[in-house]
Amino acid sequence: MGSGKRDFSEFNAKLEKHIERLPDYAQRAQEKLQRYFPPAEQQQHGSGSRPAERPRPARMPIPALPSAADIPVVNEVRTKWAQWNAPEAKLARRKRRASRAVTLWVVLTILCGLYAVAGFAGIGGVAGESLASAFGAIAGAVVFGALGIRSGVRLHRLNRTELPAAPAGPPPLPPARSAAREPMERLAEAEASLAELLRQLGTPSSVGTTAVPTVSVEDARATAQEAAAALRGISGRIQAIERARDTAPAGERTALDSAVRTLREQLDDGLEGYGGLVAAAGHAVAASSGGVQTSKQALTDATDHLAGLAIALRELS
Repeated sequence: MGSGKRDFSEFNAKLEKHIERLPDYAQRAQEKLQRYFPPAEQQQHGSGSRPAERPRPARMPIPALPSAADIPVVNEVRTKWAQWNAPEAKLARRKRRASRAVTLWVVLTILCGLYAVAGFAGIGGVAGESLASAFGAIAGAVVFGALGIRSGVRLHRLNRTELPAAPAGPPPLPPARSAAREPMERLAEAEASLAELLRQLGTPSSVGTTAVPTVSVEDARATAQEAAAALRGISGRIQAIERARDTAPAGERTALDSAVRTLREQLDDGLEGYGGLVAAAGHAVAASSGGVQTSKQALTDATDHLAGLAIALRELS
């Protein structure tokens, strides 16, 4: 760790670990509570001479606890922590500190210069003392001026710093209670599978050729991205309708529920077409040792089918 710099990576890792284990902590606390405060035992006595065995206390069912990702407070803390540690935020803080340092050193340099001028002019004291103070002020102006120049150079360097483009992360999933949550989870898994399959199809073999032409691979990749964007557009519409349904009068909620079901069916149809492209890419990888023409034809047909589906979904969204 360099001097003057703070590294929050260790604290961030610990915080993420404890956030992920919140449900485990709650479950253990509930089990300990049941151990010390069991439910009332029901005494049963038989009619004969042999007393009935005491039943074991029934164990209360443990309700399903929400995951840490579904707790609003946890999400808010995690978002703010990520924003604080973002490279853009760190660079902005360094610029502010450098700008304040430049301002401080410039002000001190000016004050020392004025004090030196007053000393040479003999203002406010004996001539000998004024000259000694003037030379001390000159020395201070030189020191503060050097520090100001150094801070100015640092600020100029920070202003010219260009941050590397951050890798695009996966889009956030809908809330857990949303009808679009499960389809979007399936879409994220399908996207990861397709990306790996297309990467393998685009990698040349030992003889320098690919199982499927590069043009077909790029075509499939572009079509998949377009279809995924259209599916996420429908997911956004579902979430908007669900928010409207939650605040709408009771008489209007039936129609909104019907609209959500219709859009969910469209999502399922789109995911089925996306899955067809994933399957075609998988068959192409499996047939990479031979049957190049068959692999190319299957991937092309699936790409064309998904392209048409993407156009229809885009018009709906």
